[in-house]
Amino acid sequence: MTVLTEGGAKRRSGYALRPPASLTLICLFAALAGAALIALTVGAAGIPLARLPAALGLWGDAAAGPSLARDQLVLWSIRIPRIGAAAMIGALLAASGAIMQGLFRNPLADPALVGVSSGGALAAAAAIVFTDSQIGQNFRFMQHQLLPIAAFAGSLATTVILYSIASRSGRTSIAIFLLAGIAIAAIANAGIGLLVFIADDRQLRDITFWLLGSLSGATWPKLATLAPVLGCAAIACLSIARGLDVLVLGEAEAFHSGVDVERLKRISIVLVSAMTGVAVSVCGIVGFIGIVVPHLLRLVIGPAHRLLLPASMLLGAVLLVGADTLARTIVAPAEMPIGILTAAIGAPFFLGMLLRQRGLVSL
Repeated sequence: MTVLTEGGAKRRSGYALRPPASLTLICLFAALAGAALIALTVGAAGIPLARLPAALGLWGDAAAGPSLARDQLVLWSIRIPRIGAAAMIGALLAASGAIMQGLFRNPLADPALVGVSSGGALAAAAAIVFTDSQIGQNFRFMQHQLLPIAAFAGSLATTVILYSIASRSGRTSIAIFLLAGIAIAAIANAGIGLLVFIADDRQLRDITFWLLGSLSGATWPKLATLAPVLGCAAIACLSIARGLDVLVLGEAEAFHSGVDVERLKRISIVLVSAMTGVAVSVCGIVGFIGIVVPHLLRLVIGPAHRLLLPASMLLGAVLLVGADTLARTIVAPAEMPIGILTAAIGAPFFLGMLLRQRGLVSL
């Protein structure tokens, strides 16, 4: 009988053959590079692959061709910030989903489930509607920053409320956290419905586009905001990976294995809320990345979080870069909200998971 070793390709009878960890990460890096390359070249203003090196300033005759200035403008002002934002947001959302599924020991858990995304969306919708009011006129000078700031503040406030409700005497109840999240999400959705009711036509279009998600507002300053958050999140994910692995056995078993379960819960909750809140503040609500990516990877590489978390970040980046490329090309020169595409992929997958749990299908 062959024993399965972590990161190896060996297997034991009855276990699925899993690729080595290094090969998995290399393949995901290659897929991300390929998705980024395609995203650089296609769009309403297409850039042929032969012109791409010169436009990026790598090699080629930079003085040749009248379209060089246009290519450089499109790449450096629009396309590269957008691709970077899509990759980082996809990584944050996918890692959030993997952490939450490990924390709840449930593959159907998703960051949107606890209402963090809805809280951010409610604050953003309120900012859109009240910008035109008398009070909103006082904030005209910061109209470009108002929406992401409001979304982040809404997500943060939701996290604080949830944590306050779920924590008593230094202990955090995951069940109460989940139930309170569902209730707050319902309240936030009711608030969004009220704002939609009172909004005028222009505000209604803005709210709808925000709720469906878009990366059209990606800029270099927003990338500068996302990058340190992603770096800190990656380090934090690695630090909690072992604890999440042991937590699968149960809280009592994890405690007796030397894991500070309460500390692990607090770190995980704050980490998921921060990553989701920052993502929502930049692109609005983009659903299903957090639930599809970890589950898909778990089928291929297994449940160990030391590999699952970084792999989820990479695959989440690949999927969101690919989805954003489709969103801005399939109806060009117009742009489809990216949330429609992720929902079109994620919802059938989610339904398939439910059917699989019921034993009606095998995936």
